[in-house]
Amino acid sequence: MAHVADKDPVSGVDTTGHEWDGIKELDNPLPRWWLWVFYACCLWSVGYWIVMPAWPLVSSYTKGLLGHSQREILIEELAAAKADQAQWLDRIKGASVTEIQADPQLRDFAMAGGRSAFAVNCSQCHGLGAAGSKGYPNLNDDAWLWGGKPEEILFTIAHGIRNDDDPDARWSEMPKFGKDGLLERGQIADVVEYVLSISGQDHDAARVEAGKTVFVEQCAACHGENARGNPELGAPNLTDSIWLYGGDRAALTETVVNARFGIMPAWGLKLDEATLKQLAVYVHALGGGQ
Repeated sequence: MAHVADKDPVSGVDTTGHEWDGIKELDNPLPRWWLWVFYACCLWSVGYWIVMPAWPLVSSYTKGLLGHSQREILIEELAAAKADQAQWLDRIKGASVTEIQADPQLRDFAMAGGRSAFAVNCSQCHGLGAAGSKGYPNLNDDAWLWGGKPEEILFTIAHGIRNDDDPDARWSEMPKFGKDGLLERGQIADVVEYVLSISGQDHDAARVEAGKTVFVEQCAACHGENARGNPELGAPNLTDSIWLYGGDRAALTETVVNARFGIMPAWGLKLDEATLKQLAVYVHALGGGQ
């Protein structure tokens, strides 16, 4: 039902004719100041369209009389930031990782750059917190297959592990004792029980002595007679509780039977020298460096 506009008896203001539950809407005019602000904004928008980039075209946009470009400003700011960083990067290139760590300001710069480079290039395998996962080492602990000293970490990052791209890549290969028939099934079971025993896990004591004999004959050449590993060969310490592929009976059996063959890229072929050193500083500072 249409309502007819009338005058409100209380305020004396005309109504709009709208009514909700017996309540009528007053037809108050907009404040004069609000109208003037609105008109000024309209005029301002026209002027803005003329002097500033505003309207999209088919393949471009109106440049405006001032030719302002936020993209150009960003490019200039990035160029200025790179120029400021250049002096620090040159210093990093000319210093060893140990020398970088000894200079507080240089170390802080390297840590920031290394953290960023790690997130972009390394976190996909080692995780954002560098805690690793099955087959990817935890970089926060103190177990290093190829050494955890600053220069050793730098070499590993630069040349990688078991890749075919860098002739200086760290290289070692564990024999496939089961798959290639180097050990019989019983011998494999024996040596697994021996490894379980020296790493402090539940084991079959009756097979440990036979397993030790197999270990000395087949495994000690790489892992050492005390089974504490050899960083020169990338052979892990078998007496601790840190396992790259798992340390239970099933995982150890799988390792002995089929071996493992993890690969790491040679980042020296993709990243510049300064970035490699920053990564080495950052990784060493995670808490597990030697």
